[in-house]
Amino acid sequence: MNLTKDYPLLKDIDLPTDVRKLSKSQLPELAKELREYLTHTVSLSGGHFSAGLGTVELTVALHYIFDTPSDQLVWDVGHQAYPHKILTGRKERMPTIRTYGGVSAFPKRAESEYDAFGVGHSSTSISAALGMAIASQLRGEDKKMVAIIGDGSITGGMAYEAMNHAGDVNANLLVILNDNDMSISPNVGAMNNYLTKVLSSKLYSSVREESKKVLSSMPSMWELARKTEEHVKGMIVPGTLFEELGFNYIGPIDGHDLEMLVSTLENIKDLTGPVFLHVVTKKGKGYAPAEKDPLAYHGVPAFDPSKDSLPKAAPSPHPTYTQVFGRWLCDMAEQDERLLGITPAMREGSGLVEFSQRFPKRYFDVAIAEQHAVTLAAGQACQGAKPVVAIYSTFLQRAYDQLIHDVALQNLDVLFALDRAGLVGPDGPTHAGSFDHSFLRCIPNMVVMAAADENECRQMLSTGYHYEGPASVRYPRGKGPGVAVNCELSTLEIGKGEIRHQGGRIAILAWGSMVSPALEAGKQLGATVANMRFVKPIDEALILELAKTHDAFITVEENVIAGGAGSAVNEFLHRQRILMPVLNIGLPDEYIEQGSREELLSLCKLDAVGITAQIENFCA
Repeated sequence: MNLTKDYPLLKDIDLPTDVRKLSKSQLPELAKELREYLTHTVSLSGGHFSAGLGTVELTVALHYIFDTPSDQLVWDVGHQAYPHKILTGRKERMPTIRTYGGVSAFPKRAESEYDAFGVGHSSTSISAALGMAIASQLRGEDKKMVAIIGDGSITGGMAYEAMNHAGDVNANLLVILNDNDMSISPNVGAMNNYLTKVLSSKLYSSVREESKKVLSSMPSMWELARKTEEHVKGMIVPGTLFEELGFNYIGPIDGHDLEMLVSTLENIKDLTGPVFLHVVTKKGKGYAPAEKDPLAYHGVPAFDPSKDSLPKAAPSPHPTYTQVFGRWLCDMAEQDERLLGITPAMREGSGLVEFSQRFPKRYFDVAIAEQHAVTLAAGQACQGAKPVVAIYSTFLQRAYDQLIHDVALQNLDVLFALDRAGLVGPDGPTHAGSFDHSFLRCIPNMVVMAAADENECRQMLSTGYHYEGPASVRYPRGKGPGVAVNCELSTLEIGKGEIRHQGGRIAILAWGSMVSPALEAGKQLGATVANMRFVKPIDEALILELAKTHDAFITVEENVIAGGAGSAVNEFLHRQRILMPVLNIGLPDEYIEQGSREELLSLCKLDAVGITAQIENFCA
């Protein structure tokens, strides 16, 4: 496609000021071109897709009515912000999205002044926008703060905490609910069911509009109707809850009707106090395959837009770690009816689809509510159940208090399966699992494991499941080294590592995903290589044995060095008064940007070449 030829309006849009130069009658054509350009660029690069298709008209209307970047837009999560990026100076760089050195997958303050707040995790937009509104008003500024949140993200408790506060302080805040009845996994919960029931019927709109016409000529009856309107709304309108929180609720309106969006935003732009606009959109709008299956098109590889399906990955003889977990979960559930599976809205990503279908009464998707997921598991464990919480490492950070206070403090029997540990690649630092070694090993009662391969992952899951107390197993995104998986549900001895290669002088102590590159480096250097397996309890006997026969230790982990597994080795050597050189290798003390996982491991010198070079430099 030729930008000048195929996008006659979009080609001249470099910033939102250019959007505001257009007439209202030109906006539908701009939206059409924007949707086509979004499809074209994502088909080249891959990335988040169906969410952005659903917010094209809303994005155009927001930048047309509001004086961005003085007025500030806060996008929740950011999956839906690709159209925003196109209109805010990143149009020609969009094919680089999610690549090393390219455009970030999510709004990022350092990337553009139009990205008012960096996001990646859900349910943060209202809190952030409220904070901006309060600070701006205290400085006497007349800025408009807008939070755009999806119906999936609004299931998170943090969103309601923010709305409760906004109503109390009466800040000038506009919250836009982008209601497309879809997050990543299908939405669940009472709030979603409520919205769906209301919006699936025409009861409210027909009753309200027709009664207005009839009663307008009967003043006394109109006054009676006006006084009782709140009671009627309490039965049939989704806005009642938000109005009780102190918001002026408006909607629902069609989020693909640009004329309606523009006129509505014009009307409410200068309203004071908290305002809640309910916008109904269709995820995948304008691209038939994505409309038909928005889940499949949520995040896509490069694809051919002329075809009705996404390219299929080449078949692999080796399962991903997520698939290993999903298979183990079903196998263990067959053996033990006490097993319950919990996910905070990541059924597909965490590998629970088969489990949810085979064991629906033992499957719990709690929506985007990580804190609730962990304390729910604690409550289940109190009654003799064996809950397994499937959660990304980066999302467990959101439930740290519950992990400590509700699970570990009470020594409850909960297993945490931590997917996406370490560097995750194109999603970048918001989704990287860089810290779980550090924040888990400091918690009493925890058993903390890191799987070196697919079969060991299955063994560790069984080990953690049978351990009577809190335990975690971490594993990276994607495939492992290709080790065959034994179908037995065997366990490992807790706190015991193993020697993978016998060498001399230097001992490399590696955890999880770093065992394979450390083994390659160790063979090249003639070093001993140990698969330590357990971050906590660490294998003290093996460390003592290796300390007697080696001159130096190298620890290698895909976690930040500060407080990580290598630090556990340092602390143990210190307690034992053993003086020997130790090099800790791990993720650097900085946030690692997006790129392929292989690129990032090389950048951090955590591939075999980088590990070898660091050891050689240390021993020189």
